[in-house]
Amino acid sequence: MATGLAEILDNFVKSHSDRQLLALPLAILAVSLAILLVSFVSSGSPVKLGMDFQGGTQISLETTDSPAVLEKMYSSYPLTDVRQTGSRVIMQFGIMDDEQQHQLEKDVMGHNYSNVQIQQVGPIYGKTLQVQALQALCISFIGMSIVVFLLFRTFIPSFAVILSAFSDIMIAAAFMRVAGIELSLGTLAALLMLIGYSVDSDILLTNRVIKRRGTVEEKVSKAMHTGITMTTTTLAALASMYIVSTFSYLVIPSFTQITLLSQISIVLIAGLFADMMNTWLLNTGILRWYAMKPEFRGRYNR
Repeated sequence: MATGLAEILDNFVKSHSDRQLLALPLAILAVSLAILLVSFVSSGSPVKLGMDFQGGTQISLETTDSPAVLEKMYSSYPLTDVRQTGSRVIMQFGIMDDEQQHQLEKDVMGHNYSNVQIQQVGPIYGKTLQVQALQALCISFIGMSIVVFLLFRTFIPSFAVILSAFSDIMIAAAFMRVAGIELSLGTLAALLMLIGYSVDSDILLTNRVIKRRGTVEEKVSKAMHTGITMTTTTLAALASMYIVSTFSYLVIPSFTQITLLSQISIVLIAGLFADMMNTWLLNTGILRWYAMKPEFRGRYNR
């Protein structure tokens, strides 16, 4: 599968000009940025914030009542989400005052539910986590950029790596917004991991083109076969994790959906598909144009 995909991509790259290779990745990046901008203007956040970042209460319990019944039963509270995960139902509520919070807990405990778990996050703590999450993303990205510039010491190849990583994060974030996936501590970790995955494949390509002997086409082709194999192996593992964490309860009813792993895996899957496009179209187009310029042809095309 990896070999076949690499061959298809390799033939596509060879049969299209540098501008044509850049068109699709840049168009998708522009659409992703537009989605995030519209979300920010309309809701104050580019992605949907989970309970970790905006505060609230989550109640997980075992019951024979359907989510629709529970939604009607607790409609007097700021209920934001009700979902079935295997034998359990998870309810999420927005921010409440202390009196309403105590009344909700009293109502829940007054019913004949099994294995009730109540988790509460205060709004102040959620705001603090928002700031820390933004700091973590910025620091990780700046640190990655510094390492890339120190590694290649050339602006355009370094810029191509950084642009590809930036595009991966933006496309993954836009996917989260469209798919309704909340930003939680788990999905934040997935976005941070994407920086590492993206830089890994981009550095592989850039290092082969700049530091190896051979024509640019040969070096891109060899890097592509190696990189696609690495990415498809990771995608296979993530797909397995997503299926098991999301749908295992359909086969074994006693199992429950592992929401955290499900969200992490699907965000990483979307980000890695974006990374394949950005690495082998966007980054390749920039590098090929750069290496084939007359003043650099003798240095990189040998």
